Amino acid sequence: MIDLAIANTRSRPTPVWVLGPGDTARSKGKLPASCVAWAKANGFDGQKGKILPVPDEKGNISAVLFGSGKDALPFDLGGITGNIPAGNYTLEGNFGDPHLAALGWLLGAYRFDRYKSKSPVMAKLVLPAGVESSTLRREAEATFLARDLINIPANDMGPDELEAAMRNLGKIHKASVKVTKGDKLLNANFPMIHAVGRASNNAPRLIDLKWGMKDKPLVTLVGKGVIFDSGGLNIKPGNSMVLMKKDMGGAANVLALAGMIMDAKLPVRLRLLIPAVENAISANAFRPSDVLQSRKGITVEIGNTDAEGRLVLGDALALADEEKPDLLIDVATLTGAARVALGPDLPPYYTDDDKLAAEINKASAAKFDPLWRMPLWAPYQKTLSSKVADVNNISSGGFAGSITAALFLSRFVEQAKSWAHLDIYGWVPSSKPWAPVGGEAQGIRALYDVIEKRYSK
Repeated sequence: MIDLAIANTRSRPTPVWVLGPGDTARSKGKLPASCVAWAKANGFDGQKGKILPVPDEKGNISAVLFGSGKDALPFDLGGITGNIPAGNYTLEGNFGDPHLAALGWLLGAYRFDRYKSKSPVMAKLVLPAGVESSTLRREAEATFLARDLINIPANDMGPDELEAAMRNLGKIHKASVKVTKGDKLLNANFPMIHAVGRASNNAPRLIDLKWGMKDKPLVTLVGKGVIFDSGGLNIKPGNSMVLMKKDMGGAANVLALAGMIMDAKLPVRLRLLIPAVENAISANAFRPSDVLQSRKGITVEIGNTDAEGRLVLGDALALADEEKPDLLIDVATLTGAARVALGPDLPPYYTDDDKLAAEINKASAAKFDPLWRMPLWAPYQKTLSSKVADVNNISSGGFAGSITAALFLSRFVEQAKSWAHLDIYGWVPSSKPWAPVGGEAQGIRALYDVIEKRYSK
C-alpha cells in the first residue's frame, strides 16, 4: 500500500498547490494564471479541505488546488489522496514541513481492504525535496501494520495469528521468538496471564521476541494483547463489546514500534513481550473475588474480571523488570477513564522520570503524535487496597480510573532504570483526513524518536 502512494519520477506529475486564505492572490507570479482565474471563478480561497481540480484547454487536469484553511494541521493532505484521479502529483505552495506533509499524504491512502474484492487506486506523490524516503516508509509501514492488526476481527486475529505476526516480524529482522503457551504458563510462573486466558479455546500465551547485540542498552516493550474482551464474568453490554477486537491495540502498536527499531538497526538490545489472551467465559473462567498469585509475588484480589488487561501486563512487566532494562515501555488499551479525561485522540502516558517525560513531550510535538503526561499520584494507591490480598485489581470510589490502573502496574516495576506506561485508545471513531474510522497507531512515532535520539548519540 505504501508503494501505491509513492510515485516514481519518470512520468510528468501534476502539481497540487496547497493554499490558505488569501494565498491565491498573494501567489500571483508563482501560481499559474489559469489557476488564479479558475480559483476566482469557483470561489476558492484556501478553505480548509477544499479540493479544486484545474482543467487545461483539453479538459485534462493541469493542477489541483487544495485549501489548508486558517488552522492547517500537518497531516491534512491525507484528505486528498482518495479524492483526486489516479496519477502522479507534486506538492507546491504552503504545505509546511515536507516530511509531515508527505507522511499525511501516505497515511490518508490507507484502506483496510482485506475483506473487499477490489482495492482502490490511489493518487501517488513524488516526494518533496529533503524528504528521506526510508524514514517516511518506516513510519507509514509501522502505522499501517498497527492499523491492520487492530482492524482484523477476532475470528481471524486470535492468539495464534498474533503470534504468527510476531514470528513473521522476527523472521524479517532475524530476531528470536519464544512462546510460553497454555498450562506451561503456570510452570513458568505467569499465573495471571494463564488465569485471564484459560477460559478460551484459544490458549493464552506469552510471546517473547529478542533482537540486537548483548552489549547494547536494553530497551523492553510490553503490549497488552487481549485479542477480544468480553469482560469475562463481569460481561460487557453489547454496545461496549462491539469494538473489543481492538483490545489488542497495545500489542499491535509495540509490535509496529519494534519493527521500526529493527528496520533502522538502532544500537539497542530489544525485547518485546506480548501476553496474548482472550478474556472469554466458560466454566473455568476466573471470577470476581478470586485471589490470584502473580509472578511478582503480589497477591491480587479480583474486583472485576473486566479489568483483565492490567493482570496480564503485571506478569509481563514483572518479567521485563527482572532484567533491569535501561528503558521499559508498556502500551495498552487499558481504561475507558482515559478517554473520558482526554478523548480518543490524546492518549495519556505515565512516568516518574521527568527527563523521559520531557523527551516524550518534545517528540510528540515534533512528530505530530499527540501524547499527554498524567500524574502517578501516589496517594491514590490506597484506593487499590484489599482486605484479603496485597492489592485489588480495581480501585474503590470510581474516580481516577486511568491513574489507578497506572499505579497498579507500577507495583510490578522496581528495577527498570526508566519506565513509561501509555493508555491508548487505538481507534479512530470519526474519520480524519489522514485516518479512516478504525484501528490506529498512537504514540509509536514519538516513542521511536525518543529511542533513536537516546541511543544513537
